[in-house]
Amino acid sequence: MQVSDLQPEEYSQNNGRYIGILPKDLELIKSFKDDFDVILNLFQYIPSDKWDYRYAEGKWNLKEVFQHIIDTERIFIYRCFRIARHDKTPLTGFEQDDYILPSEADKKSIEDLMEEFKAVRQHSIILLKSLNDNDLKFIGIVNGNPISARAAAFNIIGHNKWHIDIIMERYL
Repeated sequence: MQVSDLQPEEYSQNNGRYIGILPKDLELIKSFKDDFDVILNLFQYIPSDKWDYRYAEGKWNLKEVFQHIIDTERIFIYRCFRIARHDKTPLTGFEQDDYILPSEADKKSIEDLMEEFKAVRQHSIILLKSLNDNDLKFIGIVNGNPISARAAAFNIIGHNKWHIDIIMERYL
């Protein structure tokens, strides 16, 4: 299953900004494995003096960005799971800024954040391997908009790419 298999009615414009930056030939499960390496390599080699850096007032530091990546994957893989199981219950959106303060990401070690990311990603890959193509095509409603299970999964990879680009441009 590739990004090119997605149909326009499978995701909203908001999700399209993340899905739209992905290569059309990107394969779903392989993208999760490749992105795993990209994320770990990036965060593993960030100098310790950069972890608390904020490129502007009110912006997250790198620990908070990493936590946001982890939390967003948790939320979107949960959405993917619910939708793939043909759950027709509309799901709510979430306010990303509300998650940062209680996460206490700025108090976590890089090793703890890496461990958390590894566990979440392993869970995501195992879940995706268990889903068939028909279930991944199922469309649910999230925050008042349609999204397929596979679009929710691809959104994770696009979201990560989005943040990696910002990290490279504004933090490093």
